[in-house]
Amino acid sequence: MATASPPSVRSLHKSFFPKSPLLPHNSHFRSPRWRSSLRSRCPIRATSAVALEPESSTQRNQNMETDLFACPVCYQPLIRKGPPGFNLQAIYRSGFKCKKCNKSYTSKDIYLDLTVTAGLRDYTEVKPARTELFRSPFVSFLYERGWRQNFNRSGFPGLDEEFKMAQEYFKPTGGGILVDVSCGSGLFSRKFAKSGTYSGVVALDFSENMLRQCYNFIKQHASLLDSNLALVRADVSRLPFSSSSIDAVHAGAALHCWPSPSNAVAEISRILRSGGVFVGTTFLQYTSSTPWMVQPLRQRILQNYSYLTEEEIEDLCTSCGLTNYTRKVEQSFIMFSAQKP
Repeated sequence: MATASPPSVRSLHKSFFPKSPLLPHNSHFRSPRWRSSLRSRCPIRATSAVALEPESSTQRNQNMETDLFACPVCYQPLIRKGPPGFNLQAIYRSGFKCKKCNKSYTSKDIYLDLTVTAGLRDYTEVKPARTELFRSPFVSFLYERGWRQNFNRSGFPGLDEEFKMAQEYFKPTGGGILVDVSCGSGLFSRKFAKSGTYSGVVALDFSENMLRQCYNFIKQHASLLDSNLALVRADVSRLPFSSSSIDAVHAGAALHCWPSPSNAVAEISRILRSGGVFVGTTFLQYTSSTPWMVQPLRQRILQNYSYLTEEEIEDLCTSCGLTNYTRKVEQSFIMFSAQKP
């Protein structure tokens, strides 16, 4: 195995949910606002030599660069070998390698698998039922074909309005990188990419079939195939990005499906830059207007999922180092936002 210095090093920074509807309850609507500005962004630079496989003349003509993505094992930036670009085709044709733990990652099907278990042959891991449910081809197919639309019964304002609300919170992050965690079939990932607001959008989910559905929808829009939109399989509790490397994180109707919301929010806080923004939506366990006699019953019914209260979500965000917490509530729907100081 030869050791060579990369000819060029560049940062890419510039170039489930049953999501089951809940019974509605009357509640108030709050919308505190805040503004902030992001500090200047610094590209990641590689300064050491990297061990590589012998190259053909064709391979030597391809770009080698330190990538936005990081190893989910050690969080070191991955070295990318292949054509430049942040679009689906460029990433599909690229190889990724961690120079620290020597683990390689490649695109499987149409997404880049950046889970800790990527490439393992003998070891298998089963997640909780609420996670495994959305790895099903059937549920993944239905998600954007009626499943998600039913959330309106619980106070969700509809996809277009929800997107507008999120964009308001994300205003300080314009021009940066946005990660749509637990993206499902990518209904918001596509909206974020089409908006032209961000230099890159990462549609990230643990479900292989959700990512396949996302790709099928992307194929229907030629402009998205060439846009800076990447599909990545990853665990929300082990996000494959370096610390302080991401400008915006979105999690639509997802928090209640995470096996450990505290681990996930801590990871989101880790990857956000100073001034970066986290926006999420979920179903509330109950609201301040829910009769106290009904609250224990709802807790018992919803115990298989991580449905939280307004106070618990705020406590979770602040305990993970996020500030400027704000929320909007309607029935069982909550959109919350917090910022990395």
